[in-house]
Amino acid sequence: MSIKKIAVVGPESTGKSTICQQLAEHYNTVWVPEYAREYCFNLTAPCTWEDEINMFNGQLAVEKLLLPDANKILICDTTFITVKIWCDYIFGRSPQEVLEMLPQHPYDYYLLMDIDLPWQEDPLRDFPDLREHFMAVWHRELKALNTHYTVICGSNIQRLENAVLAVDGFLKL
Repeated sequence: MSIKKIAVVGPESTGKSTICQQLAEHYNTVWVPEYAREYCFNLTAPCTWEDEINMFNGQLAVEKLLLPDANKILICDTTFITVKIWCDYIFGRSPQEVLEMLPQHPYDYYLLMDIDLPWQEDPLRDFPDLREHFMAVWHRELKALNTHYTVICGSNIQRLENAVLAVDGFLKL
């Protein structure tokens, strides 16, 4: 049986990691943490082009490592599409290897986390005033890849309920 990959994506401070952990517990499976979070935590200088490429490769490696441990579905806390989005914003372009890999490395279903939760301060978050901008970018990127996705909104409890309903609906297809 093939493993279905569910990607949880969206702008900063939208509860992606929380919902991934909750979904993994609900479905008795594993989840792939966001590689960039730990990578950026250890940076001692501003993020560079090479750092973005390292995060791209790191996210793919962690996903590959955890895939065999998945129970029917693998929950992914963001994807390397984030590298494209950040590079486009910060550097005005994306690494060619990221652009080439995007259509070759699809996820079966995406949960796009809405910006309706309050911003939570975190030293690794940069753009509290650009959440609407990045939400629009996520919509555009997911549509450009012709993905199946659902926007997940509501309070923390409602988010989990909405995410489970969306994933259950997808799994029944």
